[in-house]
Amino acid sequence: MDEQRGPGDGPPRWWRHGQPPRWWRYGPPGWARPADEPADAHDGDGEHGEEHRPRWPWRSTALLTAFVLIGSHFAQEGQAGERIALDPFARALLLASGAMLLWRKRHPVPVVFGTVAAVLLYLGAGYPYGPLFLVVAVACFNAVVSGHRRAAWTAVGTLWAGHMLLAHLLYRWLPPSGDRAASWNQELVTAAWAVALVAVSELARARHEQWARERAERAQAARRRADEERLRIARELHDVLAHSISVINVQAGVGLALLDNDPEQARTALTTIKAKSKEALGEVRQVLDTLRAPGAAPRSPAPGLDRLPELVEQAAGAGLTVTVEGEAPHLPPGADLAAFRIVQEALTNVVRHSGSREARVRIERTGGRLRLRIDDDGPATGADAGGSGNGLAGMRERAAALDGTIEAGPRPDGGFRVLAVLPLEVKEDR
Repeated sequence: MDEQRGPGDGPPRWWRHGQPPRWWRYGPPGWARPADEPADAHDGDGEHGEEHRPRWPWRSTALLTAFVLIGSHFAQEGQAGERIALDPFARALLLASGAMLLWRKRHPVPVVFGTVAAVLLYLGAGYPYGPLFLVVAVACFNAVVSGHRRAAWTAVGTLWAGHMLLAHLLYRWLPPSGDRAASWNQELVTAAWAVALVAVSELARARHEQWARERAERAQAARRRADEERLRIARELHDVLAHSISVINVQAGVGLALLDNDPEQARTALTTIKAKSKEALGEVRQVLDTLRAPGAAPRSPAPGLDRLPELVEQAAGAGLTVTVEGEAPHLPPGADLAAFRIVQEALTNVVRHSGSREARVRIERTGGRLRLRIDDDGPATGADAGGSGNGLAGMRERAAALDGTIEAGPRPDGGFRVLAVLPLEVKEDR
């Protein structure tokens, strides 16, 4: 059975799957999630429990550790006689520095400083230079991307300063014996390597944050569209039901009053109730169809001012005489529907809240705007005749959505007036 979704349920599942894949969003294996980004429930290792914790980077850590061990062996052969050969302690250092990367996602700061300490201890013991610096590079890269920028910069600075101390001051008392101070060209290369590492890490962090902002903006836009759709459907249902039920209520009262004295007139009232309820059910079904199939074309055209005579006839069935002045111009579908609903709601309010049995609808075209004026002579029959309910709020929302205005309130000479001004040309959203 297909999952039924409402307009307020947020983005559908396919929207999330339309995002870039995990490796594109979070980088190659070993990258950490930014500290300010919430965990994704679908990124967990298991179905429950660990879904909010980062995964253990087993494969990338094992590959990098193996590369460091093998590369250091070949580096030893290339530096034979210059540096001390690898012994069990050296291999233990290499293995420990690589193994620390397993915790780089969960504890990036201790890992980056731990790898720096391991590298400095390895170099201070006089072992050959090799690919061990890659361990610090990965740890620093991960710390920057995960938001621990100062810690990463401090660790890289500590590594460079420590190497300067070992290569230019402490080398006299450290193995191998007879070692000479490193050249300053080598130090410049080391400094350039450190700067390049930090720069690449910062670039990756900036790109990651940009993608996170874009994802948040897409999610916010989807929620906004869902809210707007829910509001639109609420307005449609309110306008359809308020008008139809008001007519049905009036006709039911007429039918009950004339049931014994004038059965024929009562029959007419019941016939009107049947026709109006059928029409209301059809319009409600059309609105609900948009919920079941979002984006699908409606089965019947939306009502517009061309149905104004029908609206006048329905008002007459409720005992309200409506006079229409002016002709409706051709309007875009959205403006045409809004104009019809505004007139419909205004007449519904006359039926429900006014003692007058006459109303006037005036349609004028002034420049590039349409003016709709609906008047009745009153008096008000209820305490809420001024219109503080959802009806006037819905009219204002419809007008505002089209860059139009609504003015509603009592007239100085009595009665009530609704004045709507709508643009004749509606700009489409891009």
